Amino acid sequence: MKQNIGIWIDTKQAVAIKLFNNKHSVKIIESNIETRERVAGESKKYGRFGGQYMTFEKNKLNRKNEQINQFIKNLIKEVENCESVVLFGPSKMKNIFEKELLKNLKLSIKLVGVYNSKQLTENQMVAWVKDFFQK
Repeated sequence: MKQNIGIWIDTKQAVAIKLFNNKHSVKIIESNIETRERVAGESKKYGRFGGQYMTFEKNKLNRKNEQINQFIKNLIKEVENCESVVLFGPSKMKNIFEKELLKNLKLSIKLVGVYNSKQLTENQMVAWVKDFFQK
């Protein structure tokens, strides 16, 4: 059974459209990446012990990277059982996911393309993926 998958990916979510036997299924995967977070105590730029200045930028960056890695792992689980994958979407997240797929030899041969796209409705996404794999 030939199964193709198209993933529209953004920072907020990914929409996985699986095509098999002229049917399709749509699965929405939330990213849970906090783009605007506030760390408790962030407004205070000095420590309790005199002139020690504290920044929370490193903590924010580490937390965001962990959330991105978890999102990528969830997407890889979707891609493992398919024959070919196409990525499309408006954000840089598709390029990050492409790099992760290319690191894995089994998954790198499944990647057939990465394309820029604007915000689409669910029906437009399904039509885009069907049109791509019919060519």
